[in-house]
Amino acid sequence: MDRTQAGIPAELRDAEDTYLNRFLKSAGHVHLNADEFVFRPGDLCESFVILLEGRIRVQLISEDGKEVTLYRIGPGGSCVLTTSCLFSSDEYPAEAMAETDIKALAFSRDIFERTVENSAQFRRYVFDGFSKRLAKVIGRMEELTFTSIDYRLAKVLVDLHERRQTNVTHNDLAVELGTAREVVSRHLKQMERRGLVALARGKVTVLDLPKLVRTCHNRSA
Repeated sequence: MDRTQAGIPAELRDAEDTYLNRFLKSAGHVHLNADEFVFRPGDLCESFVILLEGRIRVQLISEDGKEVTLYRIGPGGSCVLTTSCLFSSDEYPAEAMAETDIKALAFSRDIFERTVENSAQFRRYVFDGFSKRLAKVIGRMEELTFTSIDYRLAKVLVDLHERRQTNVTHNDLAVELGTAREVVSRHLKQMERRGLVALARGKVTVLDLPKLVRTCHNRSA
């Protein structure tokens, strides 16, 4: 396999497609450290990016400073908002930040547009990824609007527990849930009183996973 293709999605590798192979060979390499910005609100989208390693968080920031996580991008993924901006020439509307150290491939707008136009294989990759990510964003908005804080908080805590991650601040959880830190703190205190979690500075430890999982079944806001 060509070195330029290492780490890219399987559906784009070893393609018998002149335009797609030309696209892959044009890649620029991007390396960012954790907590560095990939895109900021108002940036012009001049590159299509495919993530090779690490994780990117995409979030919205309201005028009053409230943050809400829209989605995360893992290896092999691309950003639906970037794709949308490349097609529309709009400015980037959110904030994309490296949650871990990342490695990615970047492709210029010109070659992205030419490859979308001329490669059916690449078009399928772009639009399949776009539609799947858009469906997840809509699901995320429905969850933020119609489900209870307890449900969403329990779901995040179960996920963190499964990843064996206990180091998390109340503010981190507030960003994830799209609510105020004070709201998260209040609900965590309630969970602590019920014996579901133990709280320490910058740390939340799950004590009763079965009960926490049952809390995930109560979706109503």
